[in-house]
Amino acid sequence: MKKLLVLGVGNLLLTDDGVGVHAIQELEQEAHWDREQVDFMDGATFTQDIFYIFQDYEWVLVLDAVKGRQDPGTIYRFTEENLVNNKEQRLSLHDIDLLDSLKMAELLGNKPKLVMLGMEPLTISDWAVELSPPVQAAYPRFLEAARREIAQLVQS
Repeated sequence: MKKLLVLGVGNLLLTDDGVGVHAIQELEQEAHWDREQVDFMDGATFTQDIFYIFQDYEWVLVLDAVKGRQDPGTIYRFTEENLVNNKEQRLSLHDIDLLDSLKMAELLGNKPKLVMLGMEPLTISDWAVELSPPVQAAYPRFLEAARREIAQLVQS
């Protein structure tokens, strides 16, 4: 079993919704990761049919756009407990599928621990492959937060 799956989620064609996929593509190219411990995966819009992949990991780190009603570019960190307890608001377009997938993975025998890093989008409905200016400005901080989280989870 590997330690960590880093899953980038979103639609690259819908502006800031693609921030998690942009991040995963960039992080995966960095040579310093221990590939015996960490895998990177482009989860696109994350359908529940990839839950079986979770069987191979102790941790899943999800990178995604998150609507937390703060300024665009705001970075969030959530655990599974945070997502479960936030019933009034869907933080991400994909968090319901994610929680369901964790439950299905548990039924198969291994439920990894979950951490989600998200960034507040400006827009997720405009057709463009580029991130909006405020998200692009915060993007280096998002990548650095992801790098720190990866390093910490691999050492846990």
